Amino acid sequence: MREFVKMVVVLTSVVLVAAPHAPLSAQSGQATLPKDVDPGTRSRLPVLNRQDLDERGKKAYDAAVANSPSGPQGAAAIRLHQSGVDVRWESPLGRALTELAIIATAREHDQPYEWSLHEMEAVAVGLDPVVIDVIRHKKPLTGVSDREAAIIQMAREIFGKHKLSPETYARALKLLGKSNLVDVVSLMAQYAATATRLSAFNQQMPPGWKQFLPLPFTPPGDIHPDSRSRLPLIRTQTPAALPRLYSRGLAPEGTGPGQIGRHAGGIKSLEASVGRRLMSVAILVTAREHDEQYDWTTSELAARKDGLEPAIIDVIRARKPLGGLGEKETTIVQFGRELFGRHHVSAETYARALKIFGERDLVDFVGLMAEHANNAAMLTAFDQHLPAGQEPLLLPMP
Repeated sequence: MREFVKMVVVLTSVVLVAAPHAPLSAQSGQATLPKDVDPGTRSRLPVLNRQDLDERGKKAYDAAVANSPSGPQGAAAIRLHQSGVDVRWESPLGRALTELAIIATAREHDQPYEWSLHEMEAVAVGLDPVVIDVIRHKKPLTGVSDREAAIIQMAREIFGKHKLSPETYARALKLLGKSNLVDVVSLMAQYAATATRLSAFNQQMPPGWKQFLPLPFTPPGDIHPDSRSRLPLIRTQTPAALPRLYSRGLAPEGTGPGQIGRHAGGIKSLEASVGRRLMSVAILVTAREHDEQYDWTTSELAARKDGLEPAIIDVIRARKPLGGLGEKETTIVQFGRELFGRHHVSAETYARALKIFGERDLVDFVGLMAEHANNAAMLTAFDQHLPAGQEPLLLPMP
C-alpha cells in the first residue's frame, strides 16, 4: 500500500503554471483567500518548518520532499500535520470518538459492510447507541455532545456536500485542537478509501451476520458465496494477528479490504499493463465526482502530459454523455460515476469492466480511485487552494 500511495503522489506531482492570459479568479484564490486560509500554505493549516518537527515528522517531511522536488504540496503537505499516532487505536480522543468518525464516514458512503462491523466495535468501546442511531438515520444533532456533533457534521459536509464550511471547521478546531482534527480527518479519509474498495466489489456481510445500515438501493447479487464479494476467495497461510484490546478482529477471514487487496498487482503493475493515460482517466473521474478543484487541476495537467486527449478530459469535466469515447475510457468513467455518485456499481458495468481489464487491473484501478478519494477528503476539509497564479481547470464548480 505504501508503494501504491508513493506512486500516486509521483503521478500527480506536476509543476502548476497559469495558462497564458488566464483570467484571475477568486475561486482559485487569486483575488482574496478566505479568512481561515493561510497565505503560506494556501490551506487552513499553517506553514510547517522542518526544524520544528520531531524525528518522526522530519522523516515524513523528507519522504514528502523526495516524492515532490518542489516541496510537499496538497494532501501530502496536509498529512505532515498528523500527530503520528495510530489514530484509531491511540488517539487521545478515545476509541468511542474514533469509531464514531469511522461510522459517520461509512454512513455518508452508504457502505453497509464498513458500517455494520464498526457499529459493533463502536458499541463495544462505549459509544452511545442513541448517537449511533442519529448517524444511521441522519437525524438532527440535537442532544449529541459537542465533540460528537462536530465530527458527525464534518463527515456530512466533507462527503455529502464536498465542502467544509468555515463555521464547522472553526468549531471542530476549537473542540478538538489542530493535531486531533488533522488525525480525525485523516482517519475519515482512510475509511472513505476503504468504502470505495468495498463498494466497488460489492462486499456483503458473511452468512448469518446482520447488516445494520438502511440503504437507498438494493445491492447487486453478483457475488461469490465464499468471499461474499465480486472477487473469488483467496486464502492466506499467514496466521491472523491477535486482535487489540477491545477489538473484535473485525473482518472475517475471506471478506473485507484485506481480501480485496490480495487480488491487487500494485500501481507499477497497473502502469505497465494499461499505461498512465488510462490511469489519468480514473484519477480525473474521481476528482470530478468529488468536486475537488485542487486534485482535478493538478491531475489534468499531468493527464495532458501523459497523452490524454482534451476532448476526453472535457467529457469528464462537464459530465457529458459518454458517446464517442473508446470502450476503455467509457467503462472507467461510467464505473467512477456509479461508484462515487450512487455508492454502488451495477452488475452490468462491473461485468464490462472485468471483461475489458481483467481482475488484477480492475482491482488496481479501484485502488487508484480509492487513494484519490482519500486525498479529496483531506484537500476538501482543509480547503486547499491552488498556488497563486494557477488557473483553476474544474469549471464551473457546483
